[in-house]
Amino acid sequence: MDSEQGLPLPQRYWAIAVVALGITLAVLDGAIANVALPTIARNLNASPSASVWVVNAYQLTITISLLPLASLGDRISYRRVYMAGLALFTVSSFACALSGSLVTLTLARVVQGFGAAGIMSVNTALVRIIYPQDQLGRGVSINATVVAISSVIGPTIASGVLSVANWPWLFAINVPIGVVAFAIGWKSMPRTPGHRQPYDYISAIMNALFFGLAIVAVDGFGHGEHRPYLVGEIIATAVIGYFFVKRQLTQSAPLLPVDLLRIPVFALSVGASVCSFCAQMLAFVSLPFLLQNSFGMSQVETGFLMTPWPLVIVFVAPLAGVLADRYSAGLLGGIGLAILSVGLVLLASVGAHPGALDIAWRMAVCGLGFGLFQSPNNRQMLASAPRHRSGGASGMLGTARLTGQTLGAALVALIFGVAPKQGAVIAIAVAAVFAAAAAVVSALRLTGKRSVEPA
Repeated sequence: MDSEQGLPLPQRYWAIAVVALGITLAVLDGAIANVALPTIARNLNASPSASVWVVNAYQLTITISLLPLASLGDRISYRRVYMAGLALFTVSSFACALSGSLVTLTLARVVQGFGAAGIMSVNTALVRIIYPQDQLGRGVSINATVVAISSVIGPTIASGVLSVANWPWLFAINVPIGVVAFAIGWKSMPRTPGHRQPYDYISAIMNALFFGLAIVAVDGFGHGEHRPYLVGEIIATAVIGYFFVKRQLTQSAPLLPVDLLRIPVFALSVGASVCSFCAQMLAFVSLPFLLQNSFGMSQVETGFLMTPWPLVIVFVAPLAGVLADRYSAGLLGGIGLAILSVGLVLLASVGAHPGALDIAWRMAVCGLGFGLFQSPNNRQMLASAPRHRSGGASGMLGTARLTGQTLGAALVALIFGVAPKQGAVIAIAVAAVFAAAAAVVSALRLTGKRSVEPA
């Protein structure tokens, strides 16, 4: 197979369908568990604080294992890592559904997190192989659309399932979907050679410690953790991070892709991604509080009024993907993020008694901006990396998203702690600032090359 020409039809369509199914399962499972936590806690006789580990165990496992698994994909092939992740996710979903205690459910969620990380770590690297180079933006747009929509509609799907079935079905429904995706993927996923460099297990451990402690510290900062513990976590993160980065600088294919971060357009794309997802999470977490507590709307009304954001992305992201194959990601991303910032400002200043239409069209503006940015940015990040480092670029793409979302969630907690009455409006305004900063970072790419597609 010529890696520049992508997969032949119809194999290409089957392969991208498997990628989309896998990423849908992985992202949805992170979102639906939040809604089910109270039900799970009651059913398993667990305290609310203890039940939070059902969510945290999953997210933390994904974050600490994304880059190690992406690096493994560069070595043993992306197909193997993806298919193994899909299989592990499917089996562990069945284990989650059968769990009879909080401990067994949490352990199953840890395993499920490793499976999800296998899927997320190399999915965009696979897209680069599945699609021809001149159509890469279209393939990336599918991924961006799936991630954006899945993260938003998760609560709606969870509510629907819980209205007709018990919480184990939230995990059980993954099993048949995972089995079908695996069967199709076994026939259609591309086979690519890896390289025989030894795997850096020490770096993988340092990566887990660094990102794990960093997330704990950021979360503790947002939730007002005792200062001595917080200071200790920050110091430990800084020390481990220093030696981690120092070690990566000596590697020819580092687990933390510092070699890729030396490429200006790649580094700027990562920065824009972190800021954009921070803005998105600031908005998504605070908007339900604004709509329900400030405007007196019900949960159902809140769900409907937040729908225009992902709904617009469905239509805009594919168009943005096509445009990304022709125009600069710096230009498209800068325009999209500027629109997102304006939409967030409009939401923050909507007034005390807005109508449904007043909120809906502002949500649509935000969706337009985010959808216009995400596909071109992801394409640029992937295309600016050498082809043999596609796994590292794919892993960094997922890490940037999770880093931004973690920072955004922590900032919401901090803002609500400082200003509980006006917290939602302030958080949305801060989100607008992050979107504007991301627009500036994105525009800086206009001064450099559009992509670096080395041989």
